[in-house]
Amino acid sequence: MRRAEEFEDLRPLLFSIAYRILGSVSEAEDAVQETWLRYETSPTRPASTKAFLSAVVTRISIDVLRSARVRREEYIGPWFPEPLLTDPYQDPERSAELADSLSMAALLLLERLSPLERAVFVLREVFAFGFPEIATAVGRSEAACRQLAVRARRHMDAGRPRFEADRRERAELAERFLDAFREGDLDRLRELLAADAHLVGDGGGKAPQWAGGVVGAENVARLLAAVVPSFIRIGGVVEPHQVNGRPGAILRDRDGGVLNTLTLDILDGRIQTIRAVNNPDKLGHLGPVADAWAVLRETQRVGRDTN
Repeated sequence: MRRAEEFEDLRPLLFSIAYRILGSVSEAEDAVQETWLRYETSPTRPASTKAFLSAVVTRISIDVLRSARVRREEYIGPWFPEPLLTDPYQDPERSAELADSLSMAALLLLERLSPLERAVFVLREVFAFGFPEIATAVGRSEAACRQLAVRARRHMDAGRPRFEADRRERAELAERFLDAFREGDLDRLRELLAADAHLVGDGGGKAPQWAGGVVGAENVARLLAAVVPSFIRIGGVVEPHQVNGRPGAILRDRDGGVLNTLTLDILDGRIQTIRAVNNPDKLGHLGPVADAWAVLRETQRVGRDTN
């Protein structure tokens, strides 16, 4: 098989590794492209193409993450991963690990780890690489990688919720919530939100967002009931969609431009957290991006006229 064909066969895996390390679609795509350039110009053929390319994309991703962390410390407001609609890598034997590791909540937990811990955790716990391969990928001894894996797993387990709804329950609750969301049904929204529900957005200073977020079922329900029906009246669309492996939606303006994505964290039969990615820099891979400020102004004007 030619190098290009080998690489294309492994591209979904390489992207999935890079995305989980970086939390960025654009940076993951760049890391995969850089991996190809290095493979294309390598004078030797590796014994295992999968091991070689996985090691290269991991090293590139670690370097990118180290520099990205400085930018994230200076980021305006909460930082969320770039939304991913579909994971290109599928493995039935690892489907549960792949889905869990893709969620916004899991990726935000991974942000707490050092770049090395994050890479080791992703390779070991998500993709089931052996420690010899991991050691080669991150440039550490097997013993050191085992210690990194233990520390990473401890941090991740400490941050995870104790009980989560199964996939069907999540889907049913999300459908009911999005129906109430579109209709601005205050009573149903209250019923579906957890008492301490949290609505928070990542606008990066480039789009409307709620400073510090909105906390509490009553506050979140009242905000949504006041704003969303006016958005629908001006032609806005709430498009249900899996986002990062969890129920959510893409909000579009009347022309189909992407305004933001929503992801729903569901626990104990209630919506616990609604995360909105509003930063236009994080939405371009989903299609043309709408002018969120213009949509907000029109929504508010229609809301005032209605009241």
